[in-house]
Amino acid sequence: MSEGDRMQAPRHGGLATISPERFDAVIFDLDGVVTDTREAHRAAWKRLFDSFLEARGDSAGEDTRPFDAEDYRRHVDGKPRYDGVRDFLASRGIDLPRGDPSDPADRETICGLGNRKNIYFHEWLAANRVRAFPDALEFIRAVRAAGLQTAIISSSRNCRAVLESAGIADLFDVRVDGSDMARLKLPGKPDPAIFSRAAKRMGAMPDRAAAIEDAIAGVEAGRRGGFALVVGVDRSGDLRDGDSLRAHGADVVTGDLTDLLAEEQRTLADLRPLSQIPSVWDEREEFERRLGRRRAAVFLDYDGTLTPIVEDFSEATLSEEMHKVLSELAQRYPVAVISGRDLNDVRNRVGIDTIFYAGSHGFDIAGPKGWREELQRGREFLPDLDAAESELRDAVEPVGGAAVERKTFSIAVHYRQASEDDVGAIEDAVDDALEAHPRLRKSRGKKVFQVQPRTDWDKGRALLWLLDRLDLDRDDVLPLYIGDDLTDEDAFRALAERPADGIGIVVRDGDDPRTTAARFALDGPEDVRRFLGLMIDLCRGDAR
Repeated sequence: MSEGDRMQAPRHGGLATISPERFDAVIFDLDGVVTDTREAHRAAWKRLFDSFLEARGDSAGEDTRPFDAEDYRRHVDGKPRYDGVRDFLASRGIDLPRGDPSDPADRETICGLGNRKNIYFHEWLAANRVRAFPDALEFIRAVRAAGLQTAIISSSRNCRAVLESAGIADLFDVRVDGSDMARLKLPGKPDPAIFSRAAKRMGAMPDRAAAIEDAIAGVEAGRRGGFALVVGVDRSGDLRDGDSLRAHGADVVTGDLTDLLAEEQRTLADLRPLSQIPSVWDEREEFERRLGRRRAAVFLDYDGTLTPIVEDFSEATLSEEMHKVLSELAQRYPVAVISGRDLNDVRNRVGIDTIFYAGSHGFDIAGPKGWREELQRGREFLPDLDAAESELRDAVEPVGGAAVERKTFSIAVHYRQASEDDVGAIEDAVDDALEAHPRLRKSRGKKVFQVQPRTDWDKGRALLWLLDRLDLDRDDVLPLYIGDDLTDEDAFRALAERPADGIGIVVRDGDDPRTTAARFALDGPEDVRRFLGLMIDLCRGDAR
């Protein structure tokens, strides 16, 4: 690819704009680009090498100065752990045997030292929540909303744990990490293998993909891989760091990924950690002010919202109390349940014939008096889903505690009852099925991987479709969406970003670090039932 070809991306403000006209996919490095764990890695590396060097004393011909920031940047940042150990030791004139990945952490081999560093990092991870950079979250959601695929790459085997700690695992269609590198024998950066693997799994050509990196080895890898745009992320603000990234292959360098968005791509949703979302009860006056004299239209998730999350998904049944309040609510407001469950499943579980139901995340919709709409855009994916279901049953069901649930327009792979040690293998099986069926994509819920058609349809679009279809997209109607899961964020964002008003209410359950576009919060299904009772009282004029 010529230098001129590389720079044909639309530009604004001196930076390239990542848009669907020029790109199909964006590949992100993890540490330092998406998550703020670089300091944790630096601290773990420094603890490892400083103690190691001090113990060696004044060995002849060896440089035993303490490990510093320049060592981190030049020798270990962005590389697989054992490669980082090897390269740093070589820079100090120290030669150790490689050893074996099974070496104990106290053995003085390259693998032994690498394993010790991993222990130090896990000690940090156990005591802290990983923070995702707000600009990265906005950027990722914007490019996904524009229809681009996203992949996360990391040379670390801790990638999955970091994503789950930060609550952002659902934002990526593909993950390629240190475990994949070991299994597939992929060389580390600056070799482009990890980027190329991620692009291949998304079915994207490098000349239609962007690579985003913060490490010198990473931008070199993106350049060698022939990617259409290599973005260097410099969060230090040090001009020398930015110059180094450019010198090693970055087409553009920025400290804020939202600089790469055109104005029309910028989200209107205010994303905040769940812990910072106020309860409806704490801001009841504000909620009632926003409702005013308008009629509410109430949209609800099922699992985790109307029922508690249970170990066995088939046991999630509606309580008599919730059934009663929903029945009364539906006499006063338009009510719809939007669920990942099959239409017939969720309709039978709720059992109220005066409300609307959207099953399979909105591909199959029904309402009172026999009204039903099945979106044809889902039908064309049925052969892909059938084949993927068969492959997943063969690969996943032998794993203890895992279950494959086929729905008409999606497949749920549950792992709530599986051992934590088996989750990686279960996700690998899902990823293998997606690689074989590129018309399908993966999303995440609470202890479940969802396999769905790769099309621009989700709970948010289903909600907007229902508002239009039911003639509720009016100024005198206030739509509310209540949900607990990652898939419900699509609905929260749809309401936050529509020109008219709408309110998302997130149902919290424990210490979840993810960010949300919801405006208010409730604490569990019982709190949801109480809130729906408030809505009934407000309609009757009985609220105090």
